[in-house]
Amino acid sequence: MGKEMPADMSGFNPFGDLIGLQFVQCEGGYSRCTLEVGQKLLNPHGVVHGGVMYSMADTGMGGAMYTVMEKDELCATIEIKIVYFKAVREGTLVCVTRIINRGKRVAALESEITSGGRLVAKASGTYSIFAVKEH
Repeated sequence: MGKEMPADMSGFNPFGDLIGLQFVQCEGGYSRCTLEVGQKLLNPHGVVHGGVMYSMADTGMGGAMYTVMEKDELCATIEIKIVYFKAVREGTLVCVTRIINRGKRVAALESEITSGGRLVAKASGTYSIFAVKEH
């Protein structure tokens, strides 16, 4: 079934808003998000901080999961492994995420981050799926 993403995403993902991350597609266990590289996202060496790309992968994975969870389900990151291939100084980062396997309680996902059509990082992650407890 899957949850529906809000039409107006502002305020839905405060951390994503902080770094400038925008979802452009979220459906059927897939997500695509973008981020414009700016000065505030660079490390002391003048390249995009690895934590920015990690955050893109983590958030992209959460977005992909959102599309396959029932209304009474939530998910949380168990672990993510990321490999960085190229340094990025400017331009637009694009993160494409797919669910590889979704079980009842655990899901495996992969994200690829590109810049200018070149693969700059790849991540694999595992997410826990659990029911929302009513208060």
